[in-house]
Amino acid sequence: MTHTPGPRFTPLAQSLPATVPFVGPETQERARGRPFAARLGANESAFGPSPRAVAAMAEAATGAWMYGDPESHDLRAALAAHHRVGMENVIVGEGIDGLLGYLVRLLVAPGDTVVTSAGAYPTFNYHVAGFGGTLHAVPYRDDHEDPQALLDMARAVDAKAIYLANPDNPMGSWHAAGVITDMIDALPPGCLLLLDEAYIELAPDGTAPEIAPDDPRVIRLRTFSKARGLAGARVGYGIAAPGLISAFGKVRNHFGMSRVSQAAALAALQDSDHLAKVVAKTAAARTRIAEIGAAHGLRALPSATNFVTLDCGGDGARAKAILEALIARDIFVRMPFVAPQDRCIRISCGTPEMLDLLAERLPDALAAATKP
Repeated sequence: MTHTPGPRFTPLAQSLPATVPFVGPETQERARGRPFAARLGANESAFGPSPRAVAAMAEAATGAWMYGDPESHDLRAALAAHHRVGMENVIVGEGIDGLLGYLVRLLVAPGDTVVTSAGAYPTFNYHVAGFGGTLHAVPYRDDHEDPQALLDMARAVDAKAIYLANPDNPMGSWHAAGVITDMIDALPPGCLLLLDEAYIELAPDGTAPEIAPDDPRVIRLRTFSKARGLAGARVGYGIAAPGLISAFGKVRNHFGMSRVSQAAALAALQDSDHLAKVVAKTAAARTRIAEIGAAHGLRALPSATNFVTLDCGGDGARAKAILEALIARDIFVRMPFVAPQDRCIRISCGTPEMLDLLAERLPDALAAATKP
């Protein structure tokens, strides 16, 4: 019998592990043989999308036999008007994750250097590895990403890009707008700032800087997955200078955005009342999570996001034991994965009913986690 060889993978692909940045709750539920009672780990909006977005999706579903508009024209036009920029400044893609993949493909050839924070959102790192880039990471400072350390490293390694999330995941911390503006002004020549603002609608006033849309040094990345409640629709967008925006056309999946997702995002963008309600409910949930944690000796870090990071008062092993005990009690949460931030667990803002379950089951989980 003639042997048929398998696919001839590139050396880079052969060298990479077949891993994903996150193990999804569905995967965990299948492994456990039962569903979670409270889904508090993926930073989705448990408060749901705008009813107008739901109606728009239902209407658009009848046309799902057609491909979506490859230019996302109506959504881009609405986003441009919303942000008072030109359509040439806006790109729409499959969530911030998808846009990060396109950016890395545009910028990073094998051996090219990029800079991030150790323990920051890992999907960026996953893309860099996939295109053969060299990733340099700097530590957090006081549970915040450290702009000066990022800049210093970028200069030292001639980085083509810096990734920074403001507000930050997984710590929930944030920098004031002036810090980000100063960072942009201090970027080394030829270094692009990838400014991830996924949580910006939930942050205090004064967090989002004023940035000229034609500034070639930065691209702002935003999403409908968090405050707008459309994580499952996969809609993100970027605001940047026209030259960078047009370059996406060289590498992006032109039919990656479904008609249903485009319609949902357009309706969600127009429903400011729903957004305001979600922002208020998220703030209330942050307070409740902090109170639940404090009642059992877990300190809440200040948060500008839709999650709260709780300091467990020990090291990574203690936090992991608490996380595993909560998961065993059907409460899905996650934790940072790099020390010293891994002393914490991270809990997404949930409905009052979800947080009631957290309050009920946390004491037993803590007791189980501290058994010798």
